[in-house]
Amino acid sequence: MTGLHFVLPGDPATRTGGFIYDARIIEGLRARGLEVVVHSLPDGFPEPSPATRAQARALFAGLPEGARVVVDGLALGVLPEELKGPAARLDLIGLVHHPLAAESGLAPERQQALFDSERTALELVSQVITTSRHTAEALAPYGVPAGRITPVPPGVDPAPLAEGSGASGSGGPGEGGLALLCVANLVPRKGHDLLLGALARLADLDWRLTCAGSQARDPDWTGRLRRLCGEAGLDDRVTFRGEIGDAELEALYHGADLFVLASHYEGYGMVFPEAVAHGIPVLATRTGGIPEAAPAEASILVPPGDEAALTAALRRLLAEPAAYAELRAKARSARDGLRRWSDSAALFAEALGYGAGGYSAEGAAR
Repeated sequence: MTGLHFVLPGDPATRTGGFIYDARIIEGLRARGLEVVVHSLPDGFPEPSPATRAQARALFAGLPEGARVVVDGLALGVLPEELKGPAARLDLIGLVHHPLAAESGLAPERQQALFDSERTALELVSQVITTSRHTAEALAPYGVPAGRITPVPPGVDPAPLAEGSGASGSGGPGEGGLALLCVANLVPRKGHDLLLGALARLADLDWRLTCAGSQARDPDWTGRLRRLCGEAGLDDRVTFRGEIGDAELEALYHGADLFVLASHYEGYGMVFPEAVAHGIPVLATRTGGIPEAAPAEASILVPPGDEAALTAALRRLLAEPAAYAELRAKARSARDGLRRWSDSAALFAEALGYGAGGYSAEGAAR
């Protein structure tokens, strides 16, 4: 069986959607009998140090002639110079979670530099796999022909129904109102400030919010969010849990009534189907790949950056038990229709031309 190489932009155990996607796809490909070799570059992307760039050059130079190499987009997009030579002797495949220039808060010159760099890098690959149809379409300005792009959205594991905050086990809110859960690293793109601003306007209603996600990726932003909580008098109603393990996250899902995330942009958003897999309804923003990730019947989506719309949607679900109960019932019904990780691995293998008969150059060059 032809071997396949994956190049990752940091520690494979990093708990972000991109790294989790990579890990689950690799696991699924191996389960299908494919030999997969994983190479990890040092952390620091998308701003690699000179030492990291040198390590990347050495890595690509050391791969065998004709090797098939999937390069995660977080690294691919900023390594065009390191890939130009190896591209002539390797079969490079780009795995794009979302364009690097789509990150929130970038200065215009940095945004343009990332766009130019990623466009150059994408010219060097034989094909591109994206994690959503939206991201596939977003690559049009980068000059990638649509025929060379295959969307392979993430999957989700089967999960037990969340009990919710109600002690009765009915799944509804308990004493203290709705238990809101937000799972996202504390970075500007995730819109925690908008969520806190909306909740500050709803101090008259019963709710509590738990935020799970790394606080170390942007310490200044984390500090700003904590100040916002203090200034709005929300310290006793908002809990920042930081980066947590699977068991702790499962416990948070089990006790949650509503999943909330006010992202400015998402290439996909694996947390949305994860929430629905637990029967938890979703309130999020209609941006990027979120409409693909969050089942329409189980979700309320508002315009990104619209704090007033987010506040209104929250108020309705917090103040009208019937509205919340209806959305929750739809989330429970939507669970069985979610894509599984085995389905995603099968799609990924097919995109690479690994069918029942193994790899074929003709299939890979579709």
